[in-house]
Amino acid sequence: MKNFYNRVSNRNQRSSGGPTKSSIPFRLNFLFIIVALLFAALIGQLAYLQVIYGAQLKAQVNQTDTTIETTNVQRGMIYDSNGKVLVGNKAHQAIAYTKGVNVLSTDMYRIANKLGQYLTVSTSSLTPRQQIDYYLTDTKRLAAVEKKIPGIKQYSVTERYNKALSYLENDSSFSLNATQKNAAEIFAKMSGAYALSTTYIKDSGVSSKEIAEIGEHLSEMPGVKVGTSWSRNYPNGSSIKSIIGTVSSEKTGLPSDQINELLAQGYSRNDSVGQSYLEQEYESVLRGTKAEKQVEVAGNSTVTKEVKKYGGQKGDNLQLTINSTFQTQLQKLVRSAESNAGGYSTGTYAVVMNPNTGGVIGIAGVDRNPSTGKLTDNALGTINSDIVMGSVVKGAMVSGALMDGVITPENNTLTDKVINTGGVKKSSWFNHSGNANIAVNAATALEVSSNSYMMQLAMKEAKFNYVAGGALNMSTKAFSIERGYFNQFGLGVKTGIDLPGESTGLEGSSSRTNIGSALDLAFGNYDAYTTMQVAQYMSTVANGGTRIAPHVVQAIRGTTSDGKLGTVKSTVTPKVLNTIDMTEAEKKLVKEGLYDVVHGTNTYKTGAELASISPGISAKTGTAETYYKGHSTVTLSLASYAPSNDPQVVVALAMPNLSTSDEDNNMKLAKQIYAAYWKTVQSTSTLTNPTKATKSGSAQNTAG
Repeated sequence: MKNFYNRVSNRNQRSSGGPTKSSIPFRLNFLFIIVALLFAALIGQLAYLQVIYGAQLKAQVNQTDTTIETTNVQRGMIYDSNGKVLVGNKAHQAIAYTKGVNVLSTDMYRIANKLGQYLTVSTSSLTPRQQIDYYLTDTKRLAAVEKKIPGIKQYSVTERYNKALSYLENDSSFSLNATQKNAAEIFAKMSGAYALSTTYIKDSGVSSKEIAEIGEHLSEMPGVKVGTSWSRNYPNGSSIKSIIGTVSSEKTGLPSDQINELLAQGYSRNDSVGQSYLEQEYESVLRGTKAEKQVEVAGNSTVTKEVKKYGGQKGDNLQLTINSTFQTQLQKLVRSAESNAGGYSTGTYAVVMNPNTGGVIGIAGVDRNPSTGKLTDNALGTINSDIVMGSVVKGAMVSGALMDGVITPENNTLTDKVINTGGVKKSSWFNHSGNANIAVNAATALEVSSNSYMMQLAMKEAKFNYVAGGALNMSTKAFSIERGYFNQFGLGVKTGIDLPGESTGLEGSSSRTNIGSALDLAFGNYDAYTTMQVAQYMSTVANGGTRIAPHVVQAIRGTTSDGKLGTVKSTVTPKVLNTIDMTEAEKKLVKEGLYDVVHGTNTYKTGAELASISPGISAKTGTAETYYKGHSTVTLSLASYAPSNDPQVVVALAMPNLSTSDEDNNMKLAKQIYAAYWKTVQSTSTLTNPTKATKSGSAQNTAG
């Protein structure tokens, strides 16, 4: 027992602080050794990098990146057939900004505020988000807004900014004063630029005072430049604009539906680009080639060197087939005719073209709102407004029947009579009662505009044996047969004009229940066509059977050193779409009928009023019975060429939904157009027989 207490006593002595050796110094020494080894390794690594790779690393820090900076050039101009400027470029003094490499938003904020002291810009398009972005770029303001948001410190930097943004968006008291909005607009334009890309801060309307003050402080605003911008102008009037199309502004930039495609072609987001019609169709020609500057940027993001690599090339120019003086007169004539129209007229459209080349000399159109009477210029209505033209198509109908073999140049006489199919009666305008059974040949049928003759041709083409009063059990193939021949002349198909957006026309139903309309189709009272299609159809007849694509661009030309129209780089040659398989005798028969429309001796000839035109013309008039919002109207049309013996020009026009009392408006307008053409575009002294056009011969016709 005594030994037990002794052992406990000894143990208590040791635990209560008896003389033992501590382990703490050893641990500290171990840590010191580890730290010393790490320092040694770090010093060794630094020495290794300094001695072995020092020069290489220094070179990497000092190395430069080479980047290409591009600058826009003038867009190509557009001239008329005589070299007169239709679309030019108006220069404006402008303030531009070229964004540097790795430029911070705070830098642009400072520059925007400085520039805003001397430059006033429009803030009409400034968005609430852009105003807030400008406001929060100031770090003090950002911090002040963040303090108002509970628990803001728990968020990341990006989340903090978004919270501040949301806070101000919902703060009805937040607003910028006029000075701040001006700077915010400038800041927004700068922020939208890419590195080393140039954007316009103000591209027009820059005052002399603004230029002077900004010029004095350019050194304080890195990237800001005084330069030049261009906008489209129309020195000979803007009516041609509906054909030419438009160009996007620097403000609107690239069209959203083409942005990826255009960016891949080297455009910048704020570049101007053709948006419609010729400006869009010939964008690759008109845009030119941007100027290029090689910029060397050091490792610290400063520009160390700028070298001009390419001065840029202004866009090439377009020369059109359109005569601007005549175009202006044509548009005025069309507008005047429409302003004097009665009833429920919805527009007037006219095309004047060269039948031998397809070159469009004039193209004019006016839309009318029947409710208000307001007129709107719309030359493109000639290619995209589908109109039921009436009898103007009968030349194509007779041509188709000749090609089909149901009539021949020697055997083409039929009796004009009322066509009665199951009690439904249709007749010619001069023989409504059917009491006068008049024998007419193909030429006379065109001269007097016989509906009966055309309906009989349609039934013959469909191999239908007509019996007066019987049911019209004709095959629906009649539609495709007629349309097939019409298409060969350009009716019901695209003409191929070098303007986007043209219509193919409008086909009525070809079902069995509509079989009676196959007869209406034969005399032009069913399908709808464009005025340009009518012009192409008559050009095909006039030139002897070659369907040529209309075009408004004549040539692509360069620019001289003094900015004038330069040498021809390429020309537009006539594009033949198809040829008509008709014999010379068949063509002669159709032309004879068109000549007789104006110069024939029949009492019922439809174009007598056109006989006063000199040189003499051949033509086919058209009158379609139409309806507008339940009201009975007429649509007038005309297809013609002159001179009859040597066709040089085609005039086609359409006037939908006129009053029934306006049935000679088409011929009145045609006479005015021809007078303007011979006075303005072509002298009659260039013609072989300028005073009188003669019938090109007569075809023998026998009863059959």
